[in-house]
Amino acid sequence: MPKTMQAVEIAAPGGPEALTPTTRPVPEPGPGQILIAIDHAGVNRPDALQRAGAYDPPPGASDLPGLECAGTVAAVGAGVTRWAEGDAVCALLPGGGYAEYAVTPADHALRIPEGLSMAEAAALCETFFTVWTNVFDRAGLRAGERFLVHGGTSGIGTTAIQLARARGARVFATAGSDEKVAVCERLGAEAMNYREEDFVERLRAEGGADVILDMVGGDYLPRNLKALGEDGRLVQIAFLKGPKVEVNFAPLMVRRLTITGSTLRPQSDLAKARIAESLRAEVWPLLDAGTVAPVMDRIFPLAEAAAAHARMEAGEHIGKIVLKVR
Repeated sequence: MPKTMQAVEIAAPGGPEALTPTTRPVPEPGPGQILIAIDHAGVNRPDALQRAGAYDPPPGASDLPGLECAGTVAAVGAGVTRWAEGDAVCALLPGGGYAEYAVTPADHALRIPEGLSMAEAAALCETFFTVWTNVFDRAGLRAGERFLVHGGTSGIGTTAIQLARARGARVFATAGSDEKVAVCERLGAEAMNYREEDFVERLRAEGGADVILDMVGGDYLPRNLKALGEDGRLVQIAFLKGPKVEVNFAPLMVRRLTITGSTLRPQSDLAKARIAESLRAEVWPLLDAGTVAPVMDRIFPLAEAAAAHARMEAGEHIGKIVLKVR
C-alpha cells in the first residue's frame, strides 16, 4: 500500500479552474469502513457546488470532491465482514472520490452489476441512491401512475426515466433540445422540448402528474404544482434557478398536493445503508438483466477534472460524466 496518492483538490472556491492536482496521504479505513482503490469516479452537480463554496462536506468527510466511485477493496476496517480485499465494488462516498483511494462505510458499497465496466459502475451510486429515495421512498411512485422528470438527459433524469418505466409508471420528461428529447424517448419517456412546449398544459391534458421530480426550482415550483393531478406529489432535489419563490397554497389544499424533497449527502450513514439495501434488492437485478443501465456521456482523465466540470456546467452532456483514475 503506498503512503501517498494522486488527487484533485479545490484550491479555493471558484470555477472549474479551482480544481487542482495534488498529492495526499492515503486514508485509512476506520471501524466499519472500507478503503477503495478507485478505478473511475463519477462527476455530479454537488461536486460543482462544493467547488464553488456552496456545499460544504459533512463533518469528518474528506474535503476532496467526489461522491461515487468504482474500484477494488484495498483494505477493510475493524468489524467489516461484507467485503474482503480484492472485491470489485461501486460505492457512495461521503467525499474524496477525485483521488486514487477513498474510504466509505462498508454498507454504502454494492457489487458491480453483471456486464458493467468500472466506468459504467462509477456512474451508478449518486444518481440511483438519489432517484430511489426520492421517487419511490418519499413520493411513493406506483405502477400505472404518471411521472414527470425535468432535465431528462441528466444523470438523474436518465436514471429516473428508466427506473420509473421498469416499475410500470407512465413517464414524461422535459429536455432542452430535439436531440435530448430523442434520447428521452429512446429511454421510454414521452418527452417535451421545454423551449417549445409547455409541460403544464401537456400534463394537465393527460390528467395531471402523480409525481414530479424537479431540480430546477425557481419559477418551476408554481408551474409544477399546476401540472400535478389530485393527490400529486412534488419532490424537490435541487434549485438550479433558485430556492425562493412565491406560491399560492390554496390549490395545494384543495387538490391535496404534497411537496417534499431531500439532499443525500447530509443523511446519516444508517439512512444511506438502508437505501443501499433497497437498491440491492429492487434495482441491482434490473441492472444485471440490462433492463436499466447507466447512460454514459464522456470519460475524462482525473487530471482533467476541470474540463469535466466545464462540460457538465455547460449543459451539453447527455448522461453521466466520469473520471478515469487508473
